[in-house]
Amino acid sequence: MADSTVVSDQQPPGSGQTTPSRGPYIAVITNRNTNLGIRGFMLFSIGVFLALVLNLLQVQRNVTLFPPDVISSIFSSAWWVPPCCGTASAMIGLLYPCIDSRLGEPHKFKREWSSVMRCVAVFVGINHASAKVDFANNVQLSLTLAALSIGLWWTFDRSRSGFGLGVVIALLATLSTQLLVYNGVFQYTSPDFLYIRSWLPCIFFAGVITMGNIGRQLALNHPPQTDQAAG
Repeated sequence: MADSTVVSDQQPPGSGQTTPSRGPYIAVITNRNTNLGIRGFMLFSIGVFLALVLNLLQVQRNVTLFPPDVISSIFSSAWWVPPCCGTASAMIGLLYPCIDSRLGEPHKFKREWSSVMRCVAVFVGINHASAKVDFANNVQLSLTLAALSIGLWWTFDRSRSGFGLGVVIALLATLSTQLLVYNGVFQYTSPDFLYIRSWLPCIFFAGVITMGNIGRQLALNHPPQTDQAAG
């Protein structure tokens, strides 16, 4: 009994050292600020890349090749969109695991990179459907995208904190877009919800859920298999 007590007393310190709450699978990074900087840069880069891809799908969806004029038009038409999306992606991706930690409810649903990549693919598909698929009216399109966005959350997230943050950030992003269009920064071709398209909040919600999943995955201390083995 004494031996088992000694073993049990020694086990928690060892396990605590092997699973520090520092960040994405990188054991050599022990500084919290450095870890946050790396994760923030990765999230910013992913946000910029997705912004360019989704802008290409919406603005240049009929182009199959990538001539120089298409690449230049991506930057000349709205040069500020990629850095803004990158900054928002970094903030969302860092906020989600922080809220999970504050609530004491670590998110463990589908914590693997294959699930995250499928989530990104579905988000790109939802965004592409908003510009490509023809519906009888905008109400049907908005309801369809809303169902798809909630389905994205249910399939890859299912957390109350994730849903709540998604709704709040989507509403704030929608309000910001309304103000930008009102001040003439850019415009939509056929606005049906004040100055924007009615399906835009659904795209924002799906984007928040996607970047939240990426941020949570980057914030994992170690692969899920290690948790199972330790248990």
